Amino acid sequence: MNRLVLTGLLTATMALAGGCTAVSEVGPEADPAAGCGVTTAKLASEDITPLDPRPTPQLPVTVDSADKRKVTVKSADRILAVNLYGSLAEIVFSLGLGDRMIGRDTSTTFPAAAALPLVTPQGHDLSAEAVLKLNPTVLLADDSIGPPTVLEQIRKAGIPVVLVDDEQNLEAVPRHIRAVATALGVPDAGEKLVQRVQSEIDAARKSAPKDGTPPRIAFLYVRGTAGVFLIGGKDAGSDAMIEAIGAVDAGKAAGLSKFRPLTSEGLINAAPDVILVMTEGLNSVDGVDGLLKLPGVAQTPAGINRRIVDMDDGILLNFGARTGKAVEALAKAVYGPCN
Repeated sequence: MNRLVLTGLLTATMALAGGCTAVSEVGPEADPAAGCGVTTAKLASEDITPLDPRPTPQLPVTVDSADKRKVTVKSADRILAVNLYGSLAEIVFSLGLGDRMIGRDTSTTFPAAAALPLVTPQGHDLSAEAVLKLNPTVLLADDSIGPPTVLEQIRKAGIPVVLVDDEQNLEAVPRHIRAVATALGVPDAGEKLVQRVQSEIDAARKSAPKDGTPPRIAFLYVRGTAGVFLIGGKDAGSDAMIEAIGAVDAGKAAGLSKFRPLTSEGLINAAPDVILVMTEGLNSVDGVDGLLKLPGVAQTPAGINRRIVDMDDGILLNFGARTGKAVEALAKAVYGPCN
């Protein structure tokens, strides 16, 4: 499944929520002592830690946008940074420029930004009216958000639009930080943030156990009310997080790429020891009981042992400035004691 299709699915289903129920018996093979039930991967702190001292933008600057345009940014007084994952806003706040942000996307939910007005009232489609009403001096975005006609309308209104490439993996994180920092006239702060984030990623990688058989983890993207049930594989983004903690991406090992429809045969063949889901996705199928009813789940080692890990939607596949902390939290949830 390509990114545009996945974006459409995410857009249509992002607002779903439900209630998480207690774990019930999976079947005669279930061993109640073998699993932890649901383990939630949580960051040590929910909010952003900005650089200190906070930088002062040195503008104007002309940058290369990911859409091959040359874009001149003259002011960073009123910043909008929006995409499907919330990563761009996270980078802006981490650089120490959060007080200049004037709006947010649906995925930007950390406390420091939560009170900002939404400019994506329809899931992840930008509203030109909402953007222009806020009168930004620069808009940072990527190809995960649109539609293109709205971006063009914003350009015609005289607002600089800088696109960052939308590759989602650990290697892309420093590149995205540098692109945002350069566009906002704080390249030195960008390098400081890159050093901090890279050191956190490296430390989190080292926290994974070095001995024993690596667990097989399958990432399932589920949105129950919309009937969307997918399994991640190579280059889905989830594989990068799973491999960062020294585990095996079960979908990738089974030969899957990107996101594929969940099938009983496919999941049983993947044989995950752990199933990883987004928190809202788990809620949307009424918790573990509902998850175990999906094709093949109850027949996997993870299903039999009720080994489910969930993580906040805005963190798991964010690949922003908190990526190292996200990897650390995932490692603790997978390898640590039951919580």
